[in-house]
Parts: sequence; C-alpha cells; structure tokens
Amino acid sequence: MSAVTTAHPGRGAATPGAPRTLHADRLRALQRRYVWLVVVTPFAGLLAAIVSVWGSGIGPIPLAVLGVMYALTILGIGVGFHRHFTHRAFECRPAVRWLLAMFGSMAVEGPLIYWVATHRLHHQESDLAHDPHSPRTTGRGVIAALRGLWHAHVGWMFSSPPANALRYAPDLLSDPVSLRANRLYVVFVCAGLLVPAALAGVVTGSRVVFWQTLLWGGLVRVFLVQHVTWSVNSICHRYGQRPYETGDDSCNNRWLALPSFGESWHNNHHAFPSSAWHGIERHEWDISGLVVQALASAGLAWHVVLPPPTIVERKRVVTRVGPARP
Repeated sequence: MSAVTTAHPGRGAATPGAPRTLHADRLRALQRRYVWLVVVTPFAGLLAAIVSVWGSGIGPIPLAVLGVMYALTILGIGVGFHRHFTHRAFECRPAVRWLLAMFGSMAVEGPLIYWVATHRLHHQESDLAHDPHSPRTTGRGVIAALRGLWHAHVGWMFSSPPANALRYAPDLLSDPVSLRANRLYVVFVCAGLLVPAALAGVVTGSRVVFWQTLLWGGLVRVFLVQHVTWSVNSICHRYGQRPYETGDDSCNNRWLALPSFGESWHNNHHAFPSSAWHGIERHEWDISGLVVQALASAGLAWHVVLPPPTIVERKRVVTRVGPARP
C-alpha cells in the first residue's frame, strides 16, 4: 500500500479543503479491499484449521512451524518494523535489516514503509484527533468504549487514509533496503505462508501435513500475530498501568507482555520512544529487548539506545516495585 496525499491535516501536503482526486478515491477503495482480505482470510483460516483437526487431531510439525513462525514474525514486527525501522533504537548490519524486514512483512500488517509512516503519525498525534488508531471516543458507557476499542483494533484500517510517507518516512524512501523490502511485500507474505508448508510436506511426504502446516503455521499464525499486535493499539491505550507521564492514554499491560514479546509495555515506550528496551523494570520481561541485546553482543547491532536513568526517574509518576534496568 502506498501513501496517499489527502486534505487531512497532518497527513499530507495537500491544501486543507482541496477536493480529493479520483486517484485518491480509487486508492482508498483498494485499501478497503486489501484490509478485508487481510482481516477475513486469517480468520477463515483459523476456522478451517479447527475443522480440519476435528476428530483427527494434528501432528507436531504444524504446531512446531506455528511456534517458530510466530516467534520470527512477532520479532520482525517488534524488533524490525518497530524498534529499528520506525524509531532507530539501534543500528545493524544490512543482512540483519533484510531478515527483520522480511519477517516483519510476513506478519501481514502492511508494507514496511506504510507501517512505519502510520506508527510515526500515531506517536505525533497520540490519542488526539488525527491519531489513526486511538480508542478514545466522544461518548460514554460500555457501547462507546467497545466502539473505541473496535476502531483502535481493526476499524481504523477501513476508515483512516494511509499516512503520507513523504512526511513520515522520508528516511526509508531514500534507503535501498527499505525500498526493496517494501516492493517485495507480497512476495514475502506468500513465502511466509507457502515455504514452511512446502518444506513440511516434502520432509514428511504427506499432503495432509502440507495443508495443516499451511493452515496452522500460516493463516492461524498470521491471525494470532495480527491480533496480538493490534491489541497494543487498542487494549494498551485503554487498560493497564501508567507509571510515566506521556500526555496520552498509553498503558503497560502485563498480560500481553509475553505474547507480544515485550511490546505491551506501551506506556514505557511512549515515554521513551527511541529506547531499544520497552521493559524498563527488571520484572518487565521484554523478549524483543533481549534479542536486540543478543544482536549487540554478537556484533550484529550497535548504537543501542537506552534512556538515561535520570530521565527515567524524572518522568516517573508512580512508584514501582523493583529496580530499574541499568
């Protein structure tokens, strides 16, 4: 998905009030069709996977592929798309950047530059009128809260125009690795679905294993990664703890910390956006932060950004239990 310049304040360079072009309308229509495909297909795959094992069970290979591909793609999003490409929390070798871009694309959350531009816009406008996926609503009560959560989780993709990459991701537009990875998005998505299933089928010589791996290691895995990631947009801007002053509704949610590999320490992240570690306290497990640390220890990453302890204490508004990370 490419960025579209619209008359939306803060989203592009168009003059406010200017008429939308036919080209922009067509891109919005294509965007909605793409979103339907991305949202509905993994859910349909989940239902098909459940039906496929009803009464017959499932072997270890599809489940192993599910676990491995889940870990690789959630790290591709959290370590790659988010901490490296969006916030420049660390630098790394070109081969590592390629792997992070590839696995992040396999999460099927949009091309790299689109994802980065949207997330940078979210930080600039966090929980304000032009935040693309804030759960804030004007009404009160349970219905309004559910409406806000739905918008932040999935609904925004149908209604919000793509962020302007010329404004929010100019560094990636001039970066050969990012541009190439952006263009190969569909190839990476197809490879993430088909290659593990094909390998499982060849190794076992079983068509059943191929199809079960395609469903569980492919579509079910995509469904889980997407909804865990999207829960950071919705749940982590509504429920949890807010130990740091950020000026928005970002929260730390410990229940999502493990499945998100540390992305749900979201209030910490909004307080210190360029930090490679989101889990600041020692009891805040951050698997993605550990991966960055491992890359740095192996000489594959450098310039790892961490917030100075004095700045951490200055922003703290609630006393926490346990010492902060050094």
